[in-house]
Amino acid sequence: MKKILIIGSGGMFGQDAVKFFRDSGYEVLAATRTDFDVTNFEQVQSFFQNNDFDFVINAAAYTKVDDAENEKNLAFLINSDAAKNIAKASNQKNVPVLYISTDYVFDGNKGDLYEVDDETNPATVYGASKLAGEKNTIAENPKYYIARTSWLYGKNGKNFVDSMIALSKNNKELKVVDDQFGCPTSTLNLARGIKKLIEENKPFGIYHICGSGVTTWYRFAKKIFEILKIEIDVKPVTTDQFPRPAKRPKFSAMNNSKICASWEDSLKEYLKN
Repeated sequence: MKKILIIGSGGMFGQDAVKFFRDSGYEVLAATRTDFDVTNFEQVQSFFQNNDFDFVINAAAYTKVDDAENEKNLAFLINSDAAKNIAKASNQKNVPVLYISTDYVFDGNKGDLYEVDDETNPATVYGASKLAGEKNTIAENPKYYIARTSWLYGKNGKNFVDSMIALSKNNKELKVVDDQFGCPTSTLNLARGIKKLIEENKPFGIYHICGSGVTTWYRFAKKIFEILKIEIDVKPVTTDQFPRPAKRPKFSAMNNSKICASWEDSLKEYLKN
């Protein structure tokens, strides 16, 4: 069984990924910012040289979409420059690297499911920084996987599902955007998809690892309350009624080639556990 290095193991996805892979029988080396600074190549290289592993999952990321509009340098430093360091060190060690990317590399104007080879055109600093991270990963290590995911939620970080549940406790009515379309993805679904890439020896390249099916934030919220049998009035609104610093893609749903389960089934599993 492979030994996996998970970088960014303290994050929402990282924490669940460490547990998932260990429960699946893998030996996991969990690295956080206390182990090395991903933006410092010498530190990354030193850690790689002094530890043994067969596969790298780069889950280190700057994910504050709105803040990135004013923190461009920091977003690119973590999402792009650090990705280059990790991919380069992985290549020197001759081990594959997987970089977790996002639906925000697309502008959301296609109006249909995005394929892995569709043209990218990020409309935000966050999306641009993640696309740069993809390109740096590909350029530095021929043994690469890019795993684009979307609308990610998990128990170890701030997320839409938990926010909706919390808001329902003190509100009789909620207004939720109904004109943005995407694919909700649980951290467990993402980890399972990555495990598939590894165990099925999928060709190196770009993959969409997100919940199957398409929904809106409004329908997503409605499904949460339906499963939990919470009675609350959820009203659909437009994006224009909730202006944000970073532009949201209107339709960023991706074709995942059935790598992951449906978003509804994954949501039921998450709420059950």
